[in-house]
Amino acid sequence: MSAAIATPHTHPATAAALTAAADPLAPVFAQYPLAVSSASGVWLHTSDNRRVLDLYGGHAVAALGYAHPGWTRALQQQAATLNFQSNAVPLAVRTRAGASLLRFAGGHFTQVFLVNSGAEANENALKMAFTLTGRSEVVALEHAFHGRTAAAGAITWGAASKWYGFPRAAFEVRFLPRRDLPSLEHITARTAAVIVEPVQGVGGAFDLGADYLHALRRRCDATGTVLIFDEVQCGMGRSGAAFAANLYGVMPDMITTAKALGNGFPCAALLMSPRVAAAVKLDALGTTFGGGPMACAAIEAVIEAIESEHLLANVRHIGELIRERCIVGPVRGHQGAGLLAGLICSRPAKEVHAALLKRDILAGTSADPAVLRLLPPYILEPAHVEQLRAALLEIGA
Repeated sequence: MSAAIATPHTHPATAAALTAAADPLAPVFAQYPLAVSSASGVWLHTSDNRRVLDLYGGHAVAALGYAHPGWTRALQQQAATLNFQSNAVPLAVRTRAGASLLRFAGGHFTQVFLVNSGAEANENALKMAFTLTGRSEVVALEHAFHGRTAAAGAITWGAASKWYGFPRAAFEVRFLPRRDLPSLEHITARTAAVIVEPVQGVGGAFDLGADYLHALRRRCDATGTVLIFDEVQCGMGRSGAAFAANLYGVMPDMITTAKALGNGFPCAALLMSPRVAAAVKLDALGTTFGGGPMACAAIEAVIEAIESEHLLANVRHIGELIRERCIVGPVRGHQGAGLLAGLICSRPAKEVHAALLKRDILAGTSADPAVLRLLPPYILEPAHVEQLRAALLEIGA
């Protein structure tokens, strides 16, 4: 085994470590029994010659699918031109990406801060809310997931008892029940920010709905509280609109987004309304890799593809087909929006997930044990929905 591992490019110490332990990676991720070797379109190709329909999109990331020609070309060209330069140097590609993203969002936001991940975007959004208000409390919702860093983890439901790891949160946190209008009275003049996912992802593709979000906006206005929409998972077209804020007609003070934003290249963004943007000062926020030229080229390519290929319309169409055609077999209901779909199952979703994978369909589960979560690429076609329907019927109730 040692001889096979120790290639001319492998340091001897590294080869010894690999020999001692078959997997050098920290064992923190539960993994599907799926040896993916390549991918194209909506298909995953495995080393054992399987062709698997990807309805999970790498945690909602692969919005354009795999090997998208425009996205691939944009990254290749940017890599050959300028693969990196820091934010200390102004770059035309960075300015273009920021302008494209603000335009895509619909004009309510005036500035964008480009970062690396959804958790980092949420951390900076919270920081801006505290800076703006001088208050000490954040309100989040039960079943929310906002990230695994210190601030984002503090406002993630259940993190404190499962994996948070820090000795204390940096601020006071209050969790409210989902869609519960009377509980909004707990948003007060002490509350710096309310952060919600308009469509919760990990929470089971649970859509909060227009009525609740409008009431939340009114309460925040009445108390001077900053409203943050975490659209890391439901944003960038996944709801069938540019953002779920557009879908529901409710504009927050900030939107955070990531995942589909780069179609697999790590990037994220914090979109700020004029109220928030006015509070940004020199050196108030910072990042090394956020806004790098490769990330910005990816952002431009994603937005261009969504718009030129009319993918928002396709998201709405395919999302509706899933609702119409796939409440069969073990599926008894549907929730979510667009292609953030939750199929409510009559038996544990993990069993349905496993049965689908045996039939070469990769879906996702969620924190709700009854909900199978679908987060497919926006290029999904009706024939793929029919393939899912047939598999569900074959699995049976």
